[in-house]
This record gives sequence, structure tokens and C-alpha cells, in this order.
Amino acid sequence: MSRIAPPAESALRDWYAGASLADSFTATLPPAAPADVGTLATLLFADPPLWFTILLAIRDRVMMLFGIRPSHALAEGDHIAFFPVLTRSPDEIILGADDRHLDFRASVLLRRADNTLVATTVVRCHNLLGRLYLAAILPFHILVVNDALRRLRNRF
Repeated sequence: MSRIAPPAESALRDWYAGASLADSFTATLPPAAPADVGTLATLLFADPPLWFTILLAIRDRVMMLFGIRPSHALAEGDHIAFFPVLTRSPDEIILGADDRHLDFRASVLLRRADNTLVATTVVRCHNLLGRLYLAAILPFHILVVNDALRRLRNRF
């Protein structure tokens, strides 16, 4: 896994300017990996480790004190894990939600030419609560994304 510049070919490219966070991580997929971005996105978020589940539960309890929806409340309609699916294309799935403290988007992009998967996160904070929340989760965000890419790659 390596950190890269957010991809110019992503449907999120218009979100990069002025974002509070825009980061991307990539992993080369083994030849046996599925070629369907939907399957890859589902597997990327499948079976999170216990430490992530605990962190998410803590996040939900703390943020509910501020009137922010818990993660399970996001999973209405088409979703992957608890992330609502906003758009799908043959090579990219965009997930995301908007709230009063911040808006976030996540992209799972399959680069077929070099068989890599790029996970991009873009956040736009609206207020102090959003900025504090982002500062608190950022170290964990980086760990979670890299761990998810590593576990995905090791599945095949």
C-alpha cells in the first residue's frame, strides 16, 4: 500500500479543491482478484477487525452526544458496509453522506491498466465540530484504509 495523489480520473476530482481532507491510498491487486469494482469495494469493507469495530462503537457513542447520526443509521438504500452508495460506474464506486458537521465522500477506483485499487477519501468540514472530529479520527483513518487494502490484497 502506498499513499498517492488523489486520482485525476476519479468522479471526486471536483471535491479536491478546498477539501479539509483529500487522501488516496493504492494497492496492486493479485492476478486472481476479481475484476468487478463492486465486488472489490464490498470485499474492501468486509469483515473489519475487532479493533475497528470497537473504534466505530466509541465513535458512535461520542458523536451521538452531539446529535450526529451513528454509523448504522447511514446504511439506508444501496450501501456497502454502512456507507451509502452515491454512484456506480464500471471502474468506480462513490460512497458518502452529508451531515451538519461535515460531508464525506469515498471512492473505490479500479485502475485496470495496472490492476491497482485506489481508495480515496474527501472530507469537507462545515464547522468546529467537523474539524475536531476530523482531527480526532485522522490517525485511525489512515490505519483503517491501509489495513483494509492489505486485507483485501491478502484474500487472493
